Amino acid sequence: MDYITVLFRTLLFYMIITIIYRFMGKREVGQLGIIDLIVSILIAELAAISIDNREESIFLSILPILLLVFIQVLLSKISVKFPKFRNAVDGVPSIIISNGKVNFKEMVKQRYNLDDLLTQLRAKKIKTIEDVDFAILENSGNLSVFTKYDPRIGEYPLALIMDGEIDYTTLKKINKTEKWLNEALKQKKVVKEEVFYAFYSKNSLYIIKK
Repeated sequence: MDYITVLFRTLLFYMIITIIYRFMGKREVGQLGIIDLIVSILIAELAAISIDNREESIFLSILPILLLVFIQVLLSKISVKFPKFRNAVDGVPSIIISNGKVNFKEMVKQRYNLDDLLTQLRAKKIKTIEDVDFAILENSGNLSVFTKYDPRIGEYPLALIMDGEIDYTTLKKINKTEKWLNEALKQKKVVKEEVFYAFYSKNSLYIIKK
């Protein structure tokens, strides 16, 4: 009888968790944010406890799982509407190598050491740091690399505005000021709050409205 109960609970939670993750959205495991990761761990723990503890009602585990899903969906919606909240929770990508120069201050800030950098470069079949023009540490921990011989380098855009929020780091990198950006937006008859995504490439500002 215990074996049947365990099998039943295992299959039930398998179906429930499958439905839950479909509902939570499509994201690769390596791209899970902090909130997604915490929710995933807690759901797994609650499911394991319920399968092992056959004396308690199965609904005592389903209810907190549903609450966690509700919290995750709610915070995801808040993150979409408020970029500052998303950046505070998930962080922002960090430029580790720019124009072939390693940004050691950013590496220290992100607690990302030279061994980590070399390991991820080797994983991308890059022999030395000298071959790299740009390397960006994404929120997921993955390293996006553009070599000096990469034909995309001249066209690689960095975001100036995302969800109406100016990225001052990028603005400084391209040697432009906020005044210049506001004038450029004015010429295109748009205000920054209306901008979903804007980037600078080949001496031009490209805008996608919300």
